[in-house]
Amino acid sequence: MAGRPLRVLVVGQTPPPFGGQAVMIQAMLEGQYRDVELHHVRMAFSEDMESVGRFRLRKVLVLFTTVLAVWRARVRHRTPVLYYPPAGPNKVPVLRDLVLLVAVRWLFRRTVFHFHASGVSGFGPQLPAVLRPLFRLAYGRPDLAIRTAEQNPDDGAALGARRSIVVPNGVPDGRGTVPERTAGPEGPLVVLFTGVLIPGKGVMVLLEAFQRLCAQGVNARLELMGKWGDTEFRTACEGFVSRHGLQERVSFLGVKRDAEKLAHFAGCDIFCFPSHFDAESFGLVLVEAMQFAKPVVSTRWRGIPSVVEEGVNGFLVPVEDPGAVADRLARLAADPALRRRMGEAGRRIFEQRFTLERFHRRMEEAFLGLRP
Repeated sequence: MAGRPLRVLVVGQTPPPFGGQAVMIQAMLEGQYRDVELHHVRMAFSEDMESVGRFRLRKVLVLFTTVLAVWRARVRHRTPVLYYPPAGPNKVPVLRDLVLLVAVRWLFRRTVFHFHASGVSGFGPQLPAVLRPLFRLAYGRPDLAIRTAEQNPDDGAALGARRSIVVPNGVPDGRGTVPERTAGPEGPLVVLFTGVLIPGKGVMVLLEAFQRLCAQGVNARLELMGKWGDTEFRTACEGFVSRHGLQERVSFLGVKRDAEKLAHFAGCDIFCFPSHFDAESFGLVLVEAMQFAKPVVSTRWRGIPSVVEEGVNGFLVPVEDPGAVADRLARLAADPALRRRMGEAGRRIFEQRFTLERFHRRMEEAFLGLRP
């Protein structure tokens, strides 16, 4: 009916846990739209980062209650469009998707897949032959596929999407809400990492790079903000810090949120994110640092180069290369003017491409493109 908003049922995780996908779905739901009306069924398979991607018996019950909730919401709100964020290339979430999507996709006239995690399209051949038809039925031929960066695998095209587009993520502008600082001539320089503390996010790579930086005589501190992925990796990282005598220079901050989290972004001198995580698609934390005009060091991996422009707002290095990370950190440590210039460029890029308002506009345009 002309003039009526397009109704979309969003089936997705919102915080907790506070991963990038959950944060962006929450941000999308909170947007103000003129011609789109969003309704939400929350997926609640994981309430903490430790259980993300892992099988728990409780999740089987959650799966079936989620299917029932989608059926009810479809009837109640008369939503012709299903929005769903497919899993990354991980067996447990993919099997969950197969059950859920096969059970609900047939109810909707249009399906939108938003690939916050990358790489699921290549996972089908790894499944047992008996499950491959279900894989095609669940994921095949969405009406719209959205990925967060041009550099990411085009999962939508690989799955036969009728239309595939790029919509970069965005964050609210927190600059001015917390005090900012930069290192003085005597230091110390503060290097910040934010993310889940797991090997794929480059945590050990960063620790090795930082040890090399300190060995060069650079007066620096390293802060790592986020939750440990598992006890074994935590023991390994803390053991590395202890063996190299870095206890006074390395701080594991744990999870910080809201103003406390922003204060750490605003208080660092360099943001370092050497991720090679298999489902990485964007690196939202990079944008969170750029809003505070901080130079960044990251990797040439998936969608990260869509955020970090080599030599402009930071440096990009090969994955799993602590020597290259240490080299770029040393360059920035030795040149306050370079840090300032790259930080200001990052702030301009944030304002031009990665604000939350711009994300909301692009998402509304994407949804409205589904209308006949």
